[in-house]
Amino acid sequence: LGRLPHSASFPSSLPPGAAVDAAAAMLGGQRFRLRRPASGDSGHWVSAEKGYLREAGNLLFHLALLGVLVSIALGGLFGYKADKLLVEGQAFSDTMPALDEFHPGRLVSGSDLAPFSLTLDRFSASYLTSGDSRGQPSDFNASVTYSPSPGAPSRTYNIRINDPLSVDSARVYLIGHGYAPVFRVTDSHGNVAYNEATPFIPANTGTFLSDGVVKASDASLGFMGVFVPTAVSVGGTLESAFPAPDFPAVSLIGYSGNLGMNSGIPQSVYQLNTAGMAKISGSPRLMLPGQTWTLPGGRGAITFVGVKQWVSLAITYDPGQVPALVCGMLALGGLLVSFLVRRRRVFVRAVPAASGSGSVVTVGGLARTDASGGFEEEFAELAAELAAQQKPEPNNQSEAGA
Repeated sequence: LGRLPHSASFPSSLPPGAAVDAAAAMLGGQRFRLRRPASGDSGHWVSAEKGYLREAGNLLFHLALLGVLVSIALGGLFGYKADKLLVEGQAFSDTMPALDEFHPGRLVSGSDLAPFSLTLDRFSASYLTSGDSRGQPSDFNASVTYSPSPGAPSRTYNIRINDPLSVDSARVYLIGHGYAPVFRVTDSHGNVAYNEATPFIPANTGTFLSDGVVKASDASLGFMGVFVPTAVSVGGTLESAFPAPDFPAVSLIGYSGNLGMNSGIPQSVYQLNTAGMAKISGSPRLMLPGQTWTLPGGRGAITFVGVKQWVSLAITYDPGQVPALVCGMLALGGLLVSFLVRRRRVFVRAVPAASGSGSVVTVGGLARTDASGGFEEEFAELAAELAAQQKPEPNNQSEAGA
């Protein structure tokens, strides 16, 4: 035992067996787990160990990590993610045909979607107007009206960044926004062929200069445009000076002819196929809200009615999110326990003294994990208490005298 990192030796007036019994009683009282020699074994010794809670923390940590993996698998099997672009005043129901993108889990079908409906009443964005951060966003707010299920009373909510709408176990996040100029297109006979807000996709998220197209297939007209919320001319080029709609304008290039929408080949709503079309003279045309461009050749007209805003919503359902959070906390707790609790072992051996009376007790200590130190003081206290125990009781002394 003297070869261990911590050791001590002292004489005892008790015989070896009684000395070890006294040491075992003291160590057991301090919640050490004891091991004694089996019956028939020679020698008087006891082995004591403490700090098994460290192994419990280690076990908890690994089981919690397994729980995190199971939670992630649960979300991948039964969860889903979807995206929806919604213009002010528009509504949608959480069904597969109404969603722009839908990414279901392995075991998810369209019937598993939360049966809510939602209307975007108004979207507002605030921007810093001075300083080095001029033009940076300061707040976003999407005011919506929703119904948790068909026939349920309508409710209102303000969706903000990191403040999603929770409805029927699903969460609706605000992840983007932009502008949707409103156009009205009439054909050569004056009939309205197109009259709706058209989402334009930001090409510059700092100034929200945006690109988009208008497809009026009934009038055989198409337009590619650039929208700027705060129009300025920089060297003859239309630019946006600020992301807020302080002076909105749109520049349009018109085309007439076959848009190819009846060819059976799917087209992007943000691109215009001009292969079978002819460019209209007078393009590009700069327009302000309320202005009308009468197309040459009696082809019709297009009016820039005004501007609305659109938002991009992410709809997510993840049944493994809460279990993953709980398992993550348990893993952290188990890790802390395994770091803070030390496993230490104490060995006590007694042999008969050379004088033939009493015994010599040797104590050894070993900290299996003690990177931060501190076991030296604990071992010194244990050795002192063990030495104090190695005295015969008064009854034993009187019997020996008799």
